[in-house]
Parts: sequence; C-alpha cells; structure tokens
Amino acid sequence: MTTFDSRSLGQASELFELTIAELRPVAEGVVSLELRTPDGADLPAWQPGAHIDVLLPNGIVRQYSLCGDPAQRDNWRIGVLREPASRGGSSYVHEELRQGGTLSVAGPRNNFSLAEADRYLFIAGGIGITPILPMIRAVAAQGKPWTLLYGGRSRRSMAFLEEIGGLAGGEAHIVPQDEFGLLDLQKFLGEHLPDTLVYCCGPAPLIDAVEAKCQIWRSGALHLERFAPSDKAANKEKGSFEVELARSGKRLVIPPYRSILDILEENGCKVTNSCRAGICGTCLVKVLSGVPDHFDDVLSYEDQEAGDVMLVCVSRAKSDLLVLDL
Repeated sequence: MTTFDSRSLGQASELFELTIAELRPVAEGVVSLELRTPDGADLPAWQPGAHIDVLLPNGIVRQYSLCGDPAQRDNWRIGVLREPASRGGSSYVHEELRQGGTLSVAGPRNNFSLAEADRYLFIAGGIGITPILPMIRAVAAQGKPWTLLYGGRSRRSMAFLEEIGGLAGGEAHIVPQDEFGLLDLQKFLGEHLPDTLVYCCGPAPLIDAVEAKCQIWRSGALHLERFAPSDKAANKEKGSFEVELARSGKRLVIPPYRSILDILEENGCKVTNSCRAGICGTCLVKVLSGVPDHFDDVLSYEDQEAGDVMLVCVSRAKSDLLVLDL
C-alpha cells in the first residue's frame, strides 16, 4: 500500500478533497472524471502536460494527466483507462467510484511541460491522448500549426475523438489499428524538421519506436511521457553507497540490488511514491550533496545534469555519499 506524506514532495503539493462532479464513459474501457471543490471555488492553475496524484480510498496513489481546459479553473478533468492487469488503481476507479463521491487529490505537478516552438507534432497511443489533448488546445489557441497522430486498438477505444475534431489550426490523423494498422512514423519522423517539437505519450512499443525514429532529430526536439519504465536501469551499477538524511543526520547504507526508497521506508522515512519504476516523478527528493546516478524516465537531461533532485525509487549514486533533504 502506498502512503502519502506531502512534506516529502520535491514540489509543493497541496491536498484537496474534491467532489466527483461527473463520471462518464468516453470510450470503450475509458471513463472521464470531472473533479470540483465542494464550494465551487477555483482550483490551482495548471499548464498542459500536468498531472495530479489521486489518493484512492483503497490506499493506492495513482497519477492521472489533466486533460481538460486549463482556462476552466473550477474543475480538473482526468481520463482513466481500465488496465487489464490493474493492481487496484484503475479497477477501483471503474468499479467503485461514483458521481457525487469524493476523492483526495494532490497537485498539480508537471514533468511533461509544453515548450515554445514554431510548430508541433503530437503522437498519442491509446490513453496517452490525455496529456496531449490540452497541449493541442493550447497550441491551437496560439494559432500555431500542429499535427496529431493518434493510434488505438479500435475507434471505439479512442477517447475524446469529438473534441479533437473541434480543434482548429492543425491536422489530426486518427488511426485505429483494426482499420489502418500501425501509425506511419516514418512518414512523419523520417525527416528532421528543425522548427518542430515532438511530444509523444503512449505504451512502451510506441515510445521506443518514436525514440528510434527521432535519433536523426536535434537534441531536445523529442519530449516523452511513459506509462512503463524503459530498460535504462537494467545495466545500472549495483554497488553500495551511503545516504545521509540531512534533517536528522542519520546515515543509511544502500546495498546492491536495493533501492534508496526501500531502505528509507525500512528506516521509517516516509517518501511519497507510486510507480516505484521511475516514470511518475512522485518520489522526487532534493539532493543537497553528492552526485546522483539517474535511471528515471521523468527528469530532463538538464535536470539530471544539474544533480539537485533525484527519484529515489530507481536512481542511485555515482559518489560514495548522497545527502538528501529528508
């Protein structure tokens, strides 16, 4: 069971008790939840790519991308796919939550922010459309050209198609696999376009294929958000090192094949966590001294090089000692 302690977050994360103002199916196996404060007050502002931490009543914490309109401050909207291999998160949302109920929510936080560019190429697979949709809306509002490649198992399984059809200034390629096969990545990524940024979210095979195609593109052109971890941690150094907790001065040895997060928890140090795989950013911790060895799929290259934050669920140390702000 995941515990929640907002003090451990590397970014401010206020906890809200929100009402499920609307819960409705938006595609086969996908429900949309509109969350509001009980008194209708405005919620904190957010930018496209942001997500919230949903603290489900069964004790599980899950991250869901905000997929509504950032201009609508009175509500947050998320879309939740029922995963066949659910570990209690999506299945609980689909089976137990009801309109009119309440949820504890923290955030918003953004590990997938939209950068400035002359034009954009968005690639979404399945529920990966959720962080992409507000991005398209923002780009369309700015009058900038955009292209969307949106793939799914079938048209019935692809959420928010009607909304996408109403967005102006770009072109949307809707590609249900049972009708057209896989996305034609070569057509759209086979040539480097220096004025274009690529944003992609979806299952691992799509992410990996897009990464491979974008090797000819300039560094920083591709922005990704993963549902599952890459294999970058497979060959990570397994040697031991020490972690010092700055607030108490306590030192802990992190042995081979054990994560910092595991050892912290065993020693009574609560750190908010969810995926334990380096893809959600929930266990972000400030590094006060030492050199982290990053194996996550969240931090940008620049953030990893700066070395002042790390995700303790997967990352380790290049130095003998790390001092953490815990």
